[in-house]
Amino acid sequence: MSTSGQGIGYTGEDRIEEYISAHIQPESSLLKRIYRETNLKMLNPRMASGHIQGRLISMFVSMIRPQMVLEVGTFTGYATLCIAESLPEGGRVHTIEIDDELEDFIRKGFDDSPFSDRIILHIGDALETVPGLGLMFDMIFLDAEKREYPDYYNVLMDYLKPGGYMLADNTLWDGHVVDSNYDSDPQTVAVKRFNDMAAADGRVEVAMIPVRDGLTIIRKTD
Repeated sequence: MSTSGQGIGYTGEDRIEEYISAHIQPESSLLKRIYRETNLKMLNPRMASGHIQGRLISMFVSMIRPQMVLEVGTFTGYATLCIAESLPEGGRVHTIEIDDELEDFIRKGFDDSPFSDRIILHIGDALETVPGLGLMFDMIFLDAEKREYPDYYNVLMDYLKPGGYMLADNTLWDGHVVDSNYDSDPQTVAVKRFNDMAAADGRVEVAMIPVRDGLTIIRKTD
């Protein structure tokens, strides 16, 4: 995101994001470093949560006070660290990343965090890993392969405790969910199906907020 306010392509949205960033809890030096290195070294740096969403996730953890959190889609670990910093005493976050080439990058960030003892990293397919953990979760943060969102919903809800929360990222998918030009796009189709599944599920309450690319908050009632 531009911070000068003068560059080509600088938009009203950029100014709003700058304003928000100036009026919320600042990033730690570690989070700043991870975000900077993500933008320098990764092909799709937008996948990182970033400052605004990171503070929102951290606030949700402070409000919910979960003892056991599952994150599906670690990427470079930005959101994981935001979760870990706000966990209550004894809380743990199990985070799963399918891309083993990211492991060294992820572990370096975790090792440099004062909250590293709260984080358990798993490398593998979440749909195979989660059933083998033998755990139930108070909160799930889903930010993984969009084509698999419906499968994640079907599997992960079985491991979410009653009263627990699922936060699902990218559920507006750059606005493609309401753009007929993307009706045949596999990722858009899967995200729309996920949204429809949650909206129709009698076990849950659903809210959706348009932060970044859409964040859906799902509370399991029974």
